[in-house]
Amino acid sequence: MPNLKDIKSRISSVQNTKKITKAMKMVAAAKVKKSENLVKAGRPFSDELLHLCRKTLAEIGKISAVGLKVERGLDNYPELLSRREVHTEGILVITSNKGLAGAYNANIIKAAVKRIKENAANGIKSVVYPVGQKAVSSFKHNTSVEFELCDGYLAVANEPTATGASLIAEDIANDYVNGKIDKIEIITTHFNNMMSYNIVNWEVLPVKIEADENGVPDSVMEFEPSPSVVLQQLIPMYITNSIYQALLEANASELASRMTAMSAASNNAEEMISTLTIDYNKARQAAITQELVEIVSGASAI
Repeated sequence: MPNLKDIKSRISSVQNTKKITKAMKMVAAAKVKKSENLVKAGRPFSDELLHLCRKTLAEIGKISAVGLKVERGLDNYPELLSRREVHTEGILVITSNKGLAGAYNANIIKAAVKRIKENAANGIKSVVYPVGQKAVSSFKHNTSVEFELCDGYLAVANEPTATGASLIAEDIANDYVNGKIDKIEIITTHFNNMMSYNIVNWEVLPVKIEADENGVPDSVMEFEPSPSVVLQQLIPMYITNSIYQALLEANASELASRMTAMSAASNNAEEMISTLTIDYNKARQAAITQELVEIVSGASAI
């Protein structure tokens, strides 16, 4: 016969867990709407910035580094626009700092490991730039694949900012210009809605500006003070914004995944409490019945 005290203790434990998961669901639900608005507000800007880059490069034509003053890697736009043979690929892996978000972090890390294995099969080395504590912890203890691990970026995983994205952009641009990496991709998620997201690979460096679907407009652009000055502002903005948008997409996906996971956990806790309550009542009824049988048996013996 089940112990009544053990069942009651388990019911109390599940009830406490339910309070925690319900609170986490409410917190995620409160944050995810704001994050969703930021994602949707940022997409038109990203699309227009990409269109402007395509149009500008088409108007300028041949890129020249004559008279170019470079103080940081992001300013060296001719090098960022150049393509070379890939020997080492940098992978910016965006995860969260916290868990309890379902399979969100595991799916991203799994996609990153798959990419590293693909590079190894093609004779390409991998350098991982982890964003979020989950990526840092996972790759620090991962011995199944060979890669170089760089310092992690933790603050931007909780609060994506343009400043944080700019710091990441400067680091990877410097590594690209210095020849440490020949290419970099972002492994992140694309936020669809509150219930779904999909993992995507975004190529950031070298800057890939393809022809516009509708073709480049015939309008003539004038550059002041010069095309090089314009590109020195435009290309860093494009790279930084790409990283910032990836951070926003990842943050919204994480919060939505956490809200869904905590909602499912709360529902499961409710079902478990109901089942345990039934078991408790059955055990209590059996104990009472047993006591009555013993009393009646004792009275009959007397």
